[in-house]
Amino acid sequence: MPREIRMPELAESVVEGEIQRWLVAEGETVAKDQPIVEVMTDKATVELPSPYAGKLVKLLAAEGEVVAVHAPIALIESEDAAAEAATAPTPPAAKDASLFTASEHREAVRNPFVAARTPALPGARRLARQMGVDLDSVAGSGPGGRIRPDDVRSAGSAPRGPLTPRGYASPPGDEDRESRVPLRGVRRTIVDQLTESHLHTVRTLAVDEADWTALIEARGRLDAEAKARGVKLTYLPFIFLAVARALERHQAVNASLDEVSREIVLKRYVHLGMAVETETGLMVPVVRDVPTKTVLDLAAETQSLAESARDGSVAPERMQGSCFTVTSIGKVGTLFSFPIIKLPDAGILGVHTIQRRPVVRTIDGEERVVPRDMVYLSLSFDHRLIDGFTAATFLRDVIALLEAPETLLRSA
Repeated sequence: MPREIRMPELAESVVEGEIQRWLVAEGETVAKDQPIVEVMTDKATVELPSPYAGKLVKLLAAEGEVVAVHAPIALIESEDAAAEAATAPTPPAAKDASLFTASEHREAVRNPFVAARTPALPGARRLARQMGVDLDSVAGSGPGGRIRPDDVRSAGSAPRGPLTPRGYASPPGDEDRESRVPLRGVRRTIVDQLTESHLHTVRTLAVDEADWTALIEARGRLDAEAKARGVKLTYLPFIFLAVARALERHQAVNASLDEVSREIVLKRYVHLGMAVETETGLMVPVVRDVPTKTVLDLAAETQSLAESARDGSVAPERMQGSCFTVTSIGKVGTLFSFPIIKLPDAGILGVHTIQRRPVVRTIDGEERVVPRDMVYLSLSFDHRLIDGFTAATFLRDVIALLEAPETLLRSA
């Protein structure tokens, strides 16, 4: 009998993966641990190795298909399959194992009544509670009938608008002047994450400007040392340290909201996400424990992370766990923007174009117009967790640290 190859648990919070590309074809012989398929989750893209040696007899999931964790994706004929099948533990008989997440499996062992639950993604269950939708009445579009958030929105009684999926009708006579591409890969993940952010945050914007003249000079002084270490020194390490210090002072900004338990999660650590533009779309790898690192340490780590994000080799664990995110789009000339918050963060900082312009400064007791290097910073924050005054003072603290970069270098 052929042996099933199932979608593994790629990370603790990952419940499904998209088949990006099969690396082998039906009928080919593969070795144990040979990469056979490329899978993309909302965290990263990874190559999955074959758990067995043998002949791949059937592919059960097509490229572009989204598959739940534990669901079968291929069948393989293996000489040791029979022996392994005989010794393998029997999955809970309450319902098809492919319809459970890992946490649901554990719950099924503790609570036999979980067997009666309708198979659904955790996000779909949360949304159903918020919208008052009975999951038993929802038709699931996922593997094995698993319910996804879009299924809940379609079945819900919420007001029409952003919650209702919208179709598209071509203008009459223009159908042959359009083309369609499947919504998949990184772009699908971006669509899902930004929609979730829009639905589950009350996003508000605060904008201020910073004088980066001293920061530019500090970067110039460190540039030779950075080059000696083989590192390109950007402004991001300074921004990271300033944000980290300000987050330590403003606990409300370094927080997340658990809507299910109705609790605010206050964090005693600082892990920062960095927005990286790649050929396939925006990715946000995470730098952990930022306050413990120096400017040059952060320069090396952010450079390495950006490179791995662009070539698709970033590890899944480096794509999760952020407290706050920084996105720097000034190099393309943007004056300022309204960045989208990355859940479960409570805020994101947008860094924009450096502009040299005349500014009034008091010098030797007299007001003078002098040229300074100015930058707009925009803070998007979840107003449910962060009050306007807190957001403004947090942003001013970040700016004060960037305008006095020697304090960041001393702390490092």
